[in-house]
Amino acid sequence: MRFLLALMLALAAAAAQAASLRTSTTLHSQYVYLRDLFDDPGRNADRLLGPGPGPGERIIVEAAQLNAIARQYDVAWRSLSSGDRAILEWPGQPLSIDAVAGAVRDTLAATGDRSDYDIDLPDFAAPMVPSGASPGLLVSQLEFDRSNGRFAALLTVTADGMKPMALRIGGRAEAMIEAPVSAGRLKQDAIVRAEDLRMGRVAAASPERDVARSMDQIVGMQLVRPIGPGQKLLLSDLTRPVLVRKGALAQAELSAGSLSIAGQVMAVDSGGAGEVVRVQNVTSHLFLFARVTGLGRVRVTPDGPGAFQTIPARFEDKVTSR
Repeated sequence: MRFLLALMLALAAAAAQAASLRTSTTLHSQYVYLRDLFDDPGRNADRLLGPGPGPGERIIVEAAQLNAIARQYDVAWRSLSSGDRAILEWPGQPLSIDAVAGAVRDTLAATGDRSDYDIDLPDFAAPMVPSGASPGLLVSQLEFDRSNGRFAALLTVTADGMKPMALRIGGRAEAMIEAPVSAGRLKQDAIVRAEDLRMGRVAAASPERDVARSMDQIVGMQLVRPIGPGQKLLLSDLTRPVLVRKGALAQAELSAGSLSIAGQVMAVDSGGAGEVVRVQNVTSHLFLFARVTGLGRVRVTPDGPGAFQTIPARFEDKVTSR
């Protein structure tokens, strides 16, 4: 009886001291320790076994290797079946491309270049970093060709628990400026209002040299083509609102000294306020130049081009004395 009791106590003590397999472990660094594979592994719990998976990766340790590790480090554990295994995983996330672009932008600024750059990294393959980490980014060996905006550099990435990694990056840095862009879709011939615009970032070295830079250049102007949301506006996209349309009748006025002559003409050109257009007298069919003064209204002035040479002798309308 005493023998059975002693045997039971010995078995209980052995069970209490035995290690148990950790079938799934979340790592927090790139190294694997004995304690990551077993609970209660004994005096070698803090023994470094070697490198583990990278951020966002996992490794699987099968029964045969687990048995070999347990024997080597005196762990009181043996597999019960060949299906025993331990999964070691280090959660990760892709390095933010926006963070990389910001690091390149900061490095350009550190050279004394204060331009607001838009950084494009078309071939960048984001490496994995530990989940929740705030990686440190260092851009060095920067080569920047300002004539075409191309750059190349060495990017060094550091994070807690991870070995520093270095990779070559390259792309394009385009200087940007603040300029008005469309707040929504604008139709052709629309008169642009202040609420149709917002300020946005556009390329400073745009191929279209006539980018409108201020609201004052745009508001009140008429569009010659449709504009999509968020698009910059070119001066060539704008014209003064058409007040006199080609082929339409308009009221014409000639002021000379104390006389004012009013009559009806047909517009040969379309024009906005203040623009000079050609018109034709509907009676004599003679042509003259006139300045647009309002909706359907033009004025011929004595100093206007061709004013006296083309004014008809019989301008059938009314003559008033001032």
